[in-house]
Amino acid sequence: MVSHDNRLVLFNLLDQLGIKTTTIEHPPLFTVADSQNLRGEISGGHTKNLFLKDKKDNIFLVTVDENAVVDLKSIHHKIGASSRVSFGKPELLQELLGVLPGSVTVFGVINDRDHRVKVVIDETLFEHDKINAHPLTNTATTSIMTEDLLKFLDATGHKPLIIPVVQEEAALDCH
Repeated sequence: MVSHDNRLVLFNLLDQLGIKTTTIEHPPLFTVADSQNLRGEISGGHTKNLFLKDKKDNIFLVTVDENAVVDLKSIHHKIGASSRVSFGKPELLQELLGVLPGSVTVFGVINDRDHRVKVVIDETLFEHDKINAHPLTNTATTSIMTEDLLKFLDATGHKPLIIPVVQEEAALDCH
């Protein structure tokens, strides 16, 4: 379980960086459908995060729009993986990002002090001024300006790969 202290560390770093965020508390959300049913009108892009690894134990955190369809059979070509990817085990997720399944978030890189995780963000998220992600727990949603997310990632030593993750055909299906 992620402690309240870990969230405080995250919020303290955001404050130190001069990044303003808004956080809304809510019951635990485990799926995109859960969040869509609960949230009402939180503006901005809403994220889905995939914690992936390849056969050489390279680790990737892929952040896409909540409705995006990601082709796991071919994504390795786009993100620079050495082989096809699979979902990382919950123990590895907890070790590297400090979160549990259902709470995977781009904010988790604050816990990746050895910089093992390569952050990949789908470029379509940058069509939004603001994006929404869990602040290390699935019992809240934090809204952050897109440029501030990049500032946060830079401060944690994670330069994201910003690319079109979603295939053209899949992108058409998700709207």
